[in-house]
Amino acid sequence: MATTTISKDHDSIYAEIHIAAPPERVFQALTDPRQLLQWWGQKGMYHHTDWKADVRPGGQWRSEGVSDSDGSGYHVSGEYLEVDPPRLVSYTWVASWSGALRTVVRWELESAAGGTLVRLRHSGFAGAPAQAENHSQGWARVIVWMQGFVERGETVAARPAVATAREV
Repeated sequence: MATTTISKDHDSIYAEIHIAAPPERVFQALTDPRQLLQWWGQKGMYHHTDWKADVRPGGQWRSEGVSDSDGSGYHVSGEYLEVDPPRLVSYTWVASWSGALRTVVRWELESAAGGTLVRLRHSGFAGAPAQAENHSQGWARVIVWMQGFVERGETVAARPAVATAREV
């Protein structure tokens, strides 16, 4: 089961999930652009159209996508800060919908009984509590999508669609 919380000062989001696969497999799903395109998103919400990643400290990454509710484009980009396969990856996060907000995402992978304990911390939201709340809801979905992909091969294309604003 996934858990997601926001710190009392609204600076950080914490999420945790157990994935029934070794850390090496989870690390691949988090860092391989071909795999990220397969699992990160959901029909009726949004989907990525391109993902580039130079996975090394100082390397750049960028994803581009489309909102399924209104067809608008978006992008998220940043720089890798720490890369320690298969244990840790962290990077900056600058999203087109968040203005000038620059935050940091940190994934920690720990071998646990029958798989991997995945811990996420997304920090840098001080002064932006609404952004922390929005991102918290997003991460709650993202970590479950990753779990479905790693454990069962679920992809954006195969995952059931959610109703879009136009369908409601």
